Amino acid sequence: GRCQLLCKPSALAQHLERSLGRSTELRGGHWPWPRWPRLQMLRQLLQVPEPEPALARELLQLPDTGLVALDWLVGPRGAGTGGGGPSSVLLLIPNAAGKVTGGLLQLGLRALERGFVSVIFNRRGHNSCPLTTPRLQPFGDPGDLREVVTYLRCRYPAAALLAVSEGSGSGVLLAYLGESGSSSRLAAAACISPIFRARDWFEGGMPWLYEWPLLLHLKQGLSRSVRSLGIGEGVSWEPLVALGGWWGGWCARWRNEPLRDVDETAVPVLCLCSADDPVRGPPARSLPLELFRSSPYFFLLLTPRGGHCGYPRGEAGGCWGHEAVLEYFRAMGEFLRAEERRNGSPRAR
Repeated sequence: GRCQLLCKPSALAQHLERSLGRSTELRGGHWPWPRWPRLQMLRQLLQVPEPEPALARELLQLPDTGLVALDWLVGPRGAGTGGGGPSSVLLLIPNAAGKVTGGLLQLGLRALERGFVSVIFNRRGHNSCPLTTPRLQPFGDPGDLREVVTYLRCRYPAAALLAVSEGSGSGVLLAYLGESGSSSRLAAAACISPIFRARDWFEGGMPWLYEWPLLLHLKQGLSRSVRSLGIGEGVSWEPLVALGGWWGGWCARWRNEPLRDVDETAVPVLCLCSADDPVRGPPARSLPLELFRSSPYFFLLLTPRGGHCGYPRGEAGGCWGHEAVLEYFRAMGEFLRAEERRNGSPRAR
């Protein structure tokens, strides 16, 4: 269709190209405002999934006594968190502000309908997760995510563990994959409209239609955590979330660039990007094209239109990008099972 797959030639690349090429979803659809990516972006931030899924929350205590929250999607059919030995567990990672969008919930529901167990990772202090330490998770710091992955692997030792991030949430996922290398315990990962170069992105500024909703969301969350952050009465905490400062503070000294250890990544990663993404910026400046040409683990699915995490599917609604990601996970599982049969031994998880 209108998408391009950029990657290093390999047997896996050929398999993905055939599988994704057969998908009618990759052709996208007609939308009333195809050349207005900012409206697509705003729609993605504000839309509410139908039906709205039921969530079962679980708090996970970290080694420093901090807490993160795992929201398990139950779904309209009563598919639960316990399951009877699921074949795949999908970990959903929201953007860096912790905003769980309707699109992310919709992706979790689609996965639930296909037999996955879907769970949302909420960082400490985000989405009503109690903040019990005087620190938030810095941008691109994968420490808390590592603990979550370890817990999920212990809970579902026989299932394929998959992860997908949305927008700036790719910072922590890409950093985790690079730091963990072959010990990531993930079978595959996907990034929807990822941010690759954090410093350029922070310093370049964001569209106000995107920044202000996330800024308000972050302010609401921080207002509940004033005591935990050690901010007493009479001390102004507004500078913490001043326009632009709330991003820059998380990326102090720029030591948490998402791609800092990218050469160590040993898990297949699909990056779904749009050429008209108003948040990430122009492809020539914001996409690490050489990475996709040289690494056997990174695959870039580039579409001319789609905005930021939008990828609208016709008048019927929905996001064709979600179907592309789920098709990628299906194709990855198919390829890995074929490799196991060919080699005569199960693949180490």
